[in-house]
Amino acid sequence: MAENNQFKNEDWVQGRSREGELIHGFIEKVSADREIVKVNVVESDNEKAVGKSIWIPSKWTEKLPDLEISNESHLLALIDLALLSKDETWFMELSGKLESIKIHPKINARKSEEFLIQGNRIGKLDLNR
Repeated sequence: MAENNQFKNEDWVQGRSREGELIHGFIEKVSADREIVKVNVVESDNEKAVGKSIWIPSKWTEKLPDLEISNESHLLALIDLALLSKDETWFMELSGKLESIKIHPKINARKSEEFLIQGNRIGKLDLNR
């Protein structure tokens, strides 16, 4: 894994545990020296690790890119995850996004459609102008 000591709480990461298990989860805490991180494991090749928090060296993890979710069903799934992890801040953030989608459904639906369009952007150009 690439060494990255710029982690902060709530970052989504993937990496390996001390036992070599593949893990995917979010950071709950970063040590003062930034050498180790506490990860709440959401997915793992060891089912017993899922739902537990483990300390691992930060150099064994890599940060996952942030994604902008504007699909109602995806937001509902993430809200469930926030409730399961008892993350009130994340729950409130997701709930706000969900409320925004319900208030402005046409705008958000259009954003989702643009995101899901397959192919290249040139195909969208109107050459008959």
